[in-house]
Amino acid sequence: MPKAAASPAPKIERADGEDGRVRAVIDAVLPNVDGGRFAVKRVAGEALRVQAHCFADGHDVLRVMLRWRAEADADWTELPMKALGNDVWEAEFAPPAVGRYRYTVTAWVDAFESWRHDMARRIDAEDIRIASQVGAQEIAAAAERAEQAERAKGADAQALARWSRELKAAAVENSMDATALKAFALDEALCVLAERYPDRRLATHHPVALPLVADRERARFSTWYELFPRSTAPQGDRHGTFKDVEARLPAIAAMGFDVLYFPPIHPIGRIQRKGKNNALAAQPGDVGSPWAIGAEEGGHKSILPELGTREDFQHLRAEAQRHGLEIALDIAFQCAPDHPYVKAHPAWFRWRPDGTVQYAENPPKKYQDIYPFNFETEDWQGLWTELKSVFEHWIAEGVKIFRVDNPHTKAFPFWEWAITELKQAHPDVLFLAEAFTRPKVMHRLAKLGFSQSYTYFTWRNTKQELTEYFIELSQGPGSEYFRPNVWPNTPDILHERLQGGETPVFMARLVLAATLSASYGIYGPAFELREHLPREQGSEEYLNSEKYQLRHWNHDDPQSLAPFIARVNHIRRENPALHSDRSLRFFDIDNGELLAYAKRSPDGSNVIVTVVNLDPHNVQSGWLDLDLDFVGCEPAQSFQVHDLLSNQRYLWQGSRHFVRLDPHSVPAHVFVVRRRVRDERDFDYFL
Repeated sequence: MPKAAASPAPKIERADGEDGRVRAVIDAVLPNVDGGRFAVKRVAGEALRVQAHCFADGHDVLRVMLRWRAEADADWTELPMKALGNDVWEAEFAPPAVGRYRYTVTAWVDAFESWRHDMARRIDAEDIRIASQVGAQEIAAAAERAEQAERAKGADAQALARWSRELKAAAVENSMDATALKAFALDEALCVLAERYPDRRLATHHPVALPLVADRERARFSTWYELFPRSTAPQGDRHGTFKDVEARLPAIAAMGFDVLYFPPIHPIGRIQRKGKNNALAAQPGDVGSPWAIGAEEGGHKSILPELGTREDFQHLRAEAQRHGLEIALDIAFQCAPDHPYVKAHPAWFRWRPDGTVQYAENPPKKYQDIYPFNFETEDWQGLWTELKSVFEHWIAEGVKIFRVDNPHTKAFPFWEWAITELKQAHPDVLFLAEAFTRPKVMHRLAKLGFSQSYTYFTWRNTKQELTEYFIELSQGPGSEYFRPNVWPNTPDILHERLQGGETPVFMARLVLAATLSASYGIYGPAFELREHLPREQGSEEYLNSEKYQLRHWNHDDPQSLAPFIARVNHIRRENPALHSDRSLRFFDIDNGELLAYAKRSPDGSNVIVTVVNLDPHNVQSGWLDLDLDFVGCEPAQSFQVHDLLSNQRYLWQGSRHFVRLDPHSVPAHVFVVRRRVRDERDFDYFL
């Protein structure tokens, strides 16, 4: 009887869609934010270190490549990833310019490298001869791939083909002893040549091209000074102008700030205007809150006439730039009752049954002078488009930094859309999220595209609170996308820690902000002059807050902290270790009132060790345990620590050192570590 025809093999489909012969596994690629839903953040020129968890069955050798490209490009750049052990691979790349990028990983079982690895371990002569013939086959295949890849004369293909023929002949004809044959098979230069042309037909690819946003340097390192332009007049009874702000620029620049931030500069509503100290009824002459935006003179794209004209603003911006300062504007998406939007677009607001617009509330607080937008309006697309155009207007005026007021009270999808659209057209624009809200909400805003974020620093004051919080900020998962900008005070927040007015408290909080975080800011005149009286006991509101009235600041006060602020900011600017948060490490010190920590530059050449006395009343001392590996010093080698605040120098050796801080002189040490080096004349000095 004739044999029955064989049944066709069933078609098998892998769950991941790969060819069944693909053996390499990419189990994870790090960092990523929510599996690639959101972008990791770096600045242009800053290295992104990528790790991949890759392995395969058996003992064959794996090749793993990191791939990256600008989002608008089609071609990938590839870098070999180094095996760190335990199936972890690593490589890094630095995005060369501001913009959006993608990165991913590919891996494959490499037949040539597997053969080479096994060949190196062979000792039996017959094994070596047989393995050499196998190797000749792999090399011949590499020669064919080289021939297909090369566009010139095919020199690589010819060299590989010749090597394959000679290796096979030597193995078959037994013309070399085993030792010589093995050496010929493992010729280093020829092996490197073969590595250039791997067989990647069965490579596996990570399924997600992970996003990366590269911002300009100011997104990572910035020093903010906030002032109300209307309070800059030299006479206390006159409304300040942009011209008055110009007169303050040299002093602000001399203090070492690089961002000058203004609360809203738009016309202020007259209907339901708030009076001094947030009084419900305004008196004649009360100037109202800058956050009650919009009046007969215009809205979010207009300038309060008392401040000056568009030309005055442009002149101020140019003068600020000449002093090394960049203007940041507050964008608050809310309206005064007499904002033009209220009449022109009533559908953008919530209306109550009595025919009035729902004003802003945070019970028991009421803000009768502010109407929030209704992001559930049927005309949401019109609302989104108009709000985005507010940013576009000020970008056209030359503003590239925006502090966004209460973004957590606006729809999250709007922010993702608006920031993405704006940064595609203007990649160098930066956004600071002013969101003192729940942690997950703050982190969501950062994921959606905000370049920097406010933090809980104001309410973190004890050693334990500061240590735990800044470890989270610098080393937690959020560090890949959440860039902290810490503020000891704001116009809204006078923490009880500052309400005593003690100079050591203000100095310590400034040092903490400036050295724990690469970006920090102060509500300038109030901090500089130690404004400390609350509106009432238990309140974080300032008495006579300039949110509601004009103020006159005596910048000539001999007790001003301006010289100390200038010194701290000079230290920040001159030491690259303080330009990033990723290297922050805390050190043990046996006193609960002393906080010790360090940062170092990426190349390790600059190390800053900071010790702060958290007790404003008493001298505190303790023994500090340095991590010598972190600071880059040998246990037996002496080194110098130079206190950049007091200009004192100490010679240290080893890891344990005594520290004493008197808060009534300077409540902190900011040490730069200077290592001993020897020059060509055999002289020692510290660098």
